[in-house]
Amino acid sequence: MFAKFFKKILLFNVAYTYSNLSRLFLRLFTGVMFLQLCVQQLLHFDELVPAFQGWLGMSPELSMSLLLVVELLCAMCIILGLLTRIAVLPPLVIMCIAENILFSQGHVTEQLFSFQPGYPVMFIGIFVYMLLAGPGKISLDYIISVHLIDREDEDEAIEKA
Repeated sequence: MFAKFFKKILLFNVAYTYSNLSRLFLRLFTGVMFLQLCVQQLLHFDELVPAFQGWLGMSPELSMSLLLVVELLCAMCIILGLLTRIAVLPPLVIMCIAENILFSQGHVTEQLFSFQPGYPVMFIGIFVYMLLAGPGKISLDYIISVHLIDREDEDEAIEKA
């Protein structure tokens, strides 16, 4: 009886997954974490700019401002599930750069990015998963794609008639 109970529980759990719900949770969790990181940097903007180096010949203020805008937009797109696979690419690059800088410079960049070494690697792993797995059915991407697919089916039916 004891073995039958465990067998039923284990087989039931293997057969039924909640992948779309888990993708929603991961998107919301990661988006909120990334948004919180961006808000922290926004609140301490004046303190962080002197430690920030300009990119592509831009001033540190402009570079930091663009970085924050990209982080905000990408975090919101990830939370909503809008263009998710595209929206994870800029944060993925940012986290790769952050990990590289943290690895080479240490304590100076901990202040700049508001986290300890290892956080960027966590974000990189999550973003790569989102890039591969997609946003799931509980997302704006799915709603838009279903709407477009239905419209294409209607167009094909009209053309055949």
